[in-house]
Amino acid sequence: MAWCAARSMHVPMIEVGALSKQVPFAGGVGFVSVAGTTLWRSSYSSSKRSVSPFACLGLSTDSRIKEAVQTEKAPAALGPYSQAIKANSFLFVSGVLGLVPETGKFISDSVEDQTEQVLKNMGEILKAGGASYASVVKTTIMLADLNDFKKVNEIYAKYFPSPAPARSTYEVAALPLGAKIEIECIAAT
Repeated sequence: MAWCAARSMHVPMIEVGALSKQVPFAGGVGFVSVAGTTLWRSSYSSSKRSVSPFACLGLSTDSRIKEAVQTEKAPAALGPYSQAIKANSFLFVSGVLGLVPETGKFISDSVEDQTEQVLKNMGEILKAGGASYASVVKTTIMLADLNDFKKVNEIYAKYFPSPAPARSTYEVAALPLGAKIEIECIAAT
């Protein structure tokens, strides 16, 4: 059974239909979601109203809307995680290293070679998930040495068409297996 968080906060009821006639866009009250169950209930009985006074959207952790993506054309996950997860029209790609899929070893010790291999591996995961470099909306790059930023940018720019995805880049204390670079991304599907 669901309960109204808005009621407990003494938020007045709003008739959505009347509001939409006055303003082109309206923000709403946030709702709490626990284990995929949205918590809300109005004080009016459903027989007294024809339109629900609140609209609610939420993400669910229901396994039926979450699908693991796996390809042998990219290195296997190094731990208890998926190469990528497809959910709610997005593909969430885990951090990718510059490992050669067939050997599980780094392509070389150079950041340039590892960056190239990371992006090739990422491309295979994107393809397996029904996405592409063009559909990537956000990347996060982790570097063992931020002085490699310019070298990485030159290679990275070859893979992502304009408009380039939003991006964050960080220098980190260490990466798995002593990698020079790791990149994760989110793509629309």
